[in-house]
Amino acid sequence: MKVLKNILVYGLSAAAVIVSLAALTRLVEPKYDGGEYPLEGNFTSEYYEETLDHDVLMIGDCEVYENFDPIYLWQNYGITSYIRGNAQQLTWQSYYMLEDALKYEKPKVVIYNVQALTHKKPQREEYNRMTLDGMKWSKTKWDAIQASMCPGEKTIEYIFPLLRYHSRITSLGEEDLTYYMEPRHVTCNGYYMRIDVLPASQAGMETTDWIKASYPGEIEETVEETPEDGTEADAEAWNDEIEDPWADVDIGEEAEDLDRVQTYTTEDKGKPFGNLPMEYLDRIRKLCEENEIRLILIKAPSLSPQWYDSQEKQVVDYAEKYNLPYINFYKLISETGIDYETDTYDGGLHMNYSGAKKLSEWLGNELKTKYEIRDHRVDKKYAEVYREKVNWQQELIKAQEAELELYGEVRNY
Repeated sequence: MKVLKNILVYGLSAAAVIVSLAALTRLVEPKYDGGEYPLEGNFTSEYYEETLDHDVLMIGDCEVYENFDPIYLWQNYGITSYIRGNAQQLTWQSYYMLEDALKYEKPKVVIYNVQALTHKKPQREEYNRMTLDGMKWSKTKWDAIQASMCPGEKTIEYIFPLLRYHSRITSLGEEDLTYYMEPRHVTCNGYYMRIDVLPASQAGMETTDWIKASYPGEIEETVEETPEDGTEADAEAWNDEIEDPWADVDIGEEAEDLDRVQTYTTEDKGKPFGNLPMEYLDRIRKLCEENEIRLILIKAPSLSPQWYDSQEKQVVDYAEKYNLPYINFYKLISETGIDYETDTYDGGLHMNYSGAKKLSEWLGNELKTKYEIRDHRVDKKYAEVYREKVNWQQELIKAQEAELELYGEVRNY
């Protein structure tokens, strides 16, 4: 009897310790509310809130999650889609996002944006954390961590985040309590929406020149020169890097420069994509083949970094070798109606809501006519769920409009 009592006491004590550590871990973990830690850190976990399957799954970096709107695809084509993308999501991370998603559903089409092929190795810890921390634990997450860690990172700190974030206990804020139980929801089926406008001509950088040279006829009007009173703040809109809350951490060997600010050059500076990204592109292709999923490669029409002819050739050659469709949206700027003066919120790096609707219109028609994706709007089960999604997006639009009117800018979204 005494032995059983001791076992019970020890068991309850161990359970109390585990619960306490779990509660403390959640308290000190970044809440990604858009303040000290960016909203992008919530993208991965939001996928697990989905209750219905998707016919189309998009994977990639910001060139996907800021440029295409699954809600538009639903409203205008009845296409069910989701974007599993993250800031600086590398090719191997996209592979594991797809592998993870296939545990829950099997889409008919997977769309992969090829920009990340230019990154040959892991980049920065903060991007890894935003992408991987929100994944549910499985062998897939374990493999994704091993493939992604930068020098100086430790697997144990992914398994036990308390070891990584314990120092935040002295700097907790209101957001740590507000979003303690549930993270802030920020995307529309993985789409990060912004309605504000920052024209390319006001970004303080050379912009559309290289597109005019590489794709003549796609952009007709000449973008204005950099304003004389242009400031560093203007140019910062071009910087794809986020503020670095992990800056005090020694992560060893310096990562590749992620700054997407780039001056136009007539010299082709494209490099071979490298073994690692091409290996994982192959794995994405084979995983799609094994599951009878149609893989489509795309390149979004971002102004920076410059997309060189040699990079384009590598993608074209790969697509032709494996009979994959490849859509280069630089060649469709005129057809889609993209205007870098009205359709971008950050000087041409990403589309705003206006630009995303234009790209989504073209993509929706392509999916409907060439891939026979079913229109689910007649399905009551889907219609009910997407009615709530549409309403939530409209509320988000109104909230951003209110901030624009009050502050002259979008601050909290």
